[in-house]
Amino acid sequence: MTSLLNRTSAALLVIDVQNAVVADAYNREGVVANIAALVDKARDEGVPVVWVQHSDDQLPRDSDGWQYVPELVRHEPEPLVHKGYGDSFEGTDLEGLLAERGVGRLVVTGAQTDACIRSTIHGAFVRGYDVTLVADAHTTEDLSGYGAPPPDKVIAHTNLYWNEQRAPGRRGRSVETAAVSFGAGE
Repeated sequence: MTSLLNRTSAALLVIDVQNAVVADAYNREGVVANIAALVDKARDEGVPVVWVQHSDDQLPRDSDGWQYVPELVRHEPEPLVHKGYGDSFEGTDLEGLLAERGVGRLVVTGAQTDACIRSTIHGAFVRGYDVTLVADAHTTEDLSGYGAPPPDKVIAHTNLYWNEQRAPGRRGRSVETAAVSFGAGE
């Protein structure tokens, strides 16, 4: 259920799985493999796959670090959203792309859990989307040297609190890759 009228479809968001972003990410190989499996599943089911790619002063567009990891390949005509903020909706055409496709439910994967993933799931939720966070398909780097919890705890906490999100006409939840369903009402 979503609070967006006539938007019953789902889409898979693949956020910032770029060379520099996930170079030192927790469980990088496992997370990328799970995302690849979800991309294949979405394609097989005719579900839109939307790629989101961040750039800023530390991650310049067209640099090696800015490129998506080689294990994940975007197909034409899958949309690519370029962003410069944490929330994938801010200053981008993401909302328009989703509206054109009748999407009211997002299945979210990618990096960094404690930055762009959290910003995007909250941004989507307040915009009226149902949001499923794939519990084993998002990651972050170890920022414990700066006072953050270790990455496994950041990921676990995000999965825990997101599974309990509720608001009128929409909900958030967290599920493992194996349990992801793109069907209506899931």
